[in-house]
Amino acid sequence: MASASKRAANNRAIIDSAIRVLTIEAEGIIKLTERIDENFVKLVEMIYKSRGRVIVAGIGKSGIIGRKIAATLNSTGTRSVFLHPVEAMHGDLGMVSREDIFLALSNSGETDELNILLPSIRNAGCAIIAFTGKPRSTLALHSDLVIDVGVEAEACPMGLAPTASTTALLAMGDALAVVLINMRKFSPDDFKKFHPGGLLGQRLSYQTKDIMLTGTAVPKVYEGADIEQALGMIDKGNLGVVMVVNGDGILTGIITDGDVRRMIVKRQHIGGRPVESMMVREPRHIDPATPLYEALNIMETHQITVLPVTHTDGRLAGVVHLHDILGKGAVTFTGIH
Repeated sequence: MASASKRAANNRAIIDSAIRVLTIEAEGIIKLTERIDENFVKLVEMIYKSRGRVIVAGIGKSGIIGRKIAATLNSTGTRSVFLHPVEAMHGDLGMVSREDIFLALSNSGETDELNILLPSIRNAGCAIIAFTGKPRSTLALHSDLVIDVGVEAEACPMGLAPTASTTALLAMGDALAVVLINMRKFSPDDFKKFHPGGLLGQRLSYQTKDIMLTGTAVPKVYEGADIEQALGMIDKGNLGVVMVVNGDGILTGIITDGDVRRMIVKRQHIGGRPVESMMVREPRHIDPATPLYEALNIMETHQITVLPVTHTDGRLAGVVHLHDILGKGAVTFTGIH
């Protein structure tokens, strides 16, 4: 009898604990409704009118939420991409343009890996929006708009594990996506086009050659060129990378703007140096017949956004960018749109 009573008490404790978590998180979301103000309206209008993308960034649990927000925006008609702050400092900042909107996620607003990006984002001319629980934080003070997603308490009994705060971030991201759905008059047929069973699924079944950049759209320099020439091509190509080829057009290396940045940080002199002294030799590459789903897997596995495409003899054929695989702009294949 005592054993049954103890078991019932344990069961009740489990149920009460779960109810407490759900109640705290639900209350946190409800209180967000009090903070939907003119800043939220401005954000929606900025994204609606933008010709660029929403670039979402965050670290840790906020980063996981950021990936989900970016995925939801993409599948509902708002072009978006997740940018990992650490990878951004190693070359991926090349994806940011002045037409984009940078959405930074940080409950504390004091995430060093994220805040260190802000001057570079600002220099790129990109608007900065903060989703943070601390409206007076470093992130907030350096943002154009601040959306307060703070909660009174985490559901974690120690107040350490992000729980209610990440739920609030996710909910605000969903609110943003749904409002944009309404403004764009996004229909069920539109959703099918963006869903993996629709246009994106068709896109991933195609080959790299169907969307890769070729010819003058491929930033490249020849062996023997100096770093200044490489920097010029990185800037002109707007991909954050430049390919290095030999006299026969065979790919021999790759340089990212992150490689250049690291040399500058180390105070290494780059003036007049040949590209061979900086390039990464034998970079990962694919052939034109590689299915796009395989190219996407390689990019995700190695946390890269650009892949060189080569012929069987090693000659550079083109380059494919992650954004083009996921549907940047209007991608046209033979026979479908």
